[in-house]
Amino acid sequence: MAAQSKPAQQLTPLASALAGALGGCFSSAVVYPLDVAKTRIQANPAKGKSKNELSMLTVLSRIYQKEGIAGLYRGFWATMLNTFSTQYAYFFFYSVVRTSYIKRLRKKLLPGNTVAPLSTATELLLGAVAGALAQIFTIPVSVIATRQQVGSISQQHSESSEHLPTKNAKADESFLTVARDIIDEDGVKGLWSGLKPSLVLTVNPAITYGMFERVKTLVLLAKGSMKLSPWLAFLVGALSKTLATIVTYPYIMAKVRIQARSAITNDDTIDEIKQRDREKNHRDKSRQAGAVDILIRVWQREGFFGWYQGMQAQITKAVLSQALLFMSKEQFEQWALRIIALFGRFS
Repeated sequence: MAAQSKPAQQLTPLASALAGALGGCFSSAVVYPLDVAKTRIQANPAKGKSKNELSMLTVLSRIYQKEGIAGLYRGFWATMLNTFSTQYAYFFFYSVVRTSYIKRLRKKLLPGNTVAPLSTATELLLGAVAGALAQIFTIPVSVIATRQQVGSISQQHSESSEHLPTKNAKADESFLTVARDIIDEDGVKGLWSGLKPSLVLTVNPAITYGMFERVKTLVLLAKGSMKLSPWLAFLVGALSKTLATIVTYPYIMAKVRIQARSAITNDDTIDEIKQRDREKNHRDKSRQAGAVDILIRVWQREGFFGWYQGMQAQITKAVLSQALLFMSKEQFEQWALRIIALFGRFS
């Protein structure tokens, strides 16, 4: 399992997945306005903007002034659904894959011998497999949530021109409407936009949990204890997530631009965007730019630092969210056991 402790080892895959999903939703909800701000920063080009204009506090202030509190929670329910489904799928597959792997190792041992702690490389590989399986099943919700957070194409363009949508905007951006718009624009495959970079980014949680396991083991050995205190878990989780984010950030930014459909349209007027979408044989209509294409274009326009546009916002949001998840996971494991026991009474 992702965060090993004595109680967690007794959890079934279902309970572990439910605990991870509940914890993920809790941590994401706490920092949600930061998530909206970092997505807006990542989805729009930095060219022509000052460093202050791309700061998280500035973007949060602008969203609040133009859209009110509702703007800070744009796409909230879709993101919660995405978080729950992704975390549930990840923890479930991680638990299943890791348990199956350990069982195979035990079969090769002589009676009385115990399985040695898994290596960092093995932890990373198991995490990557679990993450890939989770992404394949949950990415449509992620695409819809991202599109809701950044708004329509016209809103993306106006934001890049320093004009955020106003509180009076009446566009229907419900979950089903956005899903239908994506299908109308790009076909059903549009719901899986950014799948390839998402699969590459499975190394992010793999690095995070692999690092967490290694650091936690060292800390527990040093303390002679069986589990981390909540604050120590917070610090170890923050360190692990920061490292993972720095390593994978360019692909994170590219994935957001693919899902927000801002990577191809940054330099175009709205009329040009509409005209291109009407050209059925245009290659950008048949497929979106890949992550590598986006990274090349960003490099050409903004240089190396363009790859890390919004990284501070990403780290702030990701570290706080992941650290809260690690800190609260054991509590959510206890709640998950109670929820499963409660439903068991009615089955």
